[in-house]
Amino acid sequence: MFHLSELLKRPVVDRHGQPLGRLADVIVRLRGTEYPLVTGLVVTVGPRRVFVPIDQVASFAQEAVTLTSARLDLRPFERRSGEVLLRGDVLGHRLIDVADAHLVRAWDVELALREGDWLVSCLDTHQPRRVLGLFGRKSSGHACRDWKAFEPLIGHTHSALSRGAGRLRGLKPAQIADLLEDARKEEETELLGRVHEDPELEADVFEELEEDLASRLLGARTNAKIAEVLARMRADDAADTIAELPQRRRGPVLDLLPPGQRVKVRTLMGFNPTSAGGLMGLDFLALDPHTTAADALAAVARATNLQSEALTSVYLLDGDGHLHGVARLVALVQAAPTTQLIDIADMDPVRIAAQSDAVDVAVLMADYNLFTLPVVDDDGRMLGVITVDDVLEATLPEDWRRREPPDTRHGGERHSADSPTQDSTGQASPPTPGRETP
Repeated sequence: MFHLSELLKRPVVDRHGQPLGRLADVIVRLRGTEYPLVTGLVVTVGPRRVFVPIDQVASFAQEAVTLTSARLDLRPFERRSGEVLLRGDVLGHRLIDVADAHLVRAWDVELALREGDWLVSCLDTHQPRRVLGLFGRKSSGHACRDWKAFEPLIGHTHSALSRGAGRLRGLKPAQIADLLEDARKEEETELLGRVHEDPELEADVFEELEEDLASRLLGARTNAKIAEVLARMRADDAADTIAELPQRRRGPVLDLLPPGQRVKVRTLMGFNPTSAGGLMGLDFLALDPHTTAADALAAVARATNLQSEALTSVYLLDGDGHLHGVARLVALVQAAPTTQLIDIADMDPVRIAAQSDAVDVAVLMADYNLFTLPVVDDDGRMLGVITVDDVLEATLPEDWRRREPPDTRHGGERHSADSPTQDSTGQASPPTPGRETP
């Protein structure tokens, strides 16, 4: 078992101990949920960097890397698609700590021999400290964690794109949005590239992004590509996103949306963004007051296209769309199947006018302990529904997304394994000489 930092620049010798060059990098192949497999070395031989397959390595010793033969292919090393360089792509770069969904820096990696194969077994995310001992300075040691706890961000295009969304699909859209908001340009590009392979996930992530970041990221795309993302977003989030685009692009993007989504977005853009009308969603479940509880529950089950938060209630409307009552989902579940909604609904429900501001919305929802609040026009016709998450987003401080969330697993504050000093200064990755540097 060896650490990469101990191997780099180590002499490479033949089986008789004759020097051939020095170790410049270690090549691995990523294998999904398995440990990365070492496939070869990059060795500096004079002015050249050459490839040495791993089966030509006899041993990694403390003094030198010993090869089984002195015969080397002296053609300049050229990276192949899918190959990852541990020094060039991992060491000094950041990875995703999957459990905590945040970015950490790789300061070292550990190589272990298992069943005849060299594998990358663990990762050290703590910057090594040099301590003064009796014989001078020495490293304070390693604090490795299992490699499988991380998802690497590989800067090399062909290696990165071959990975797909990977374990990002296991993260919540809000967590991926947090990663993007913390990412540097190259990390941002790779994260977006992976998320783009799952269109539904991509739309969910853009819904969670800060509006200025979402606008910047989408602004780099064509109008058609922007419309593809917005078509999968909730209409209220799509309206907010379009409002952040440059004026000259709003109309063309709107025209490219599917007709149903375009009508909803145009309707919402007609309201002040901080008003009840600007906060509401236009999708809700409306039923006749004489619908039975059993039929209402069946309608809820069929409403798979509606936001789940909006389905905590069903709304009793007449033929002209006037709001007459609200039946909570729990009341439907607890009622006898043949009970009519008019008998279990609140027939004088709390409602709010579309022009009311966000503070009025928050006060009403807090006073009446509401998860949803119907929005009506001046004639009492229902226009949409506001969910509690929309109110929180509108009333929290503007920098709420940048605040570090508590560690819900341990009940305390999260402490990043990455060095805050390195993050704040934006220290570059250790340079890798040669043209294959990402």
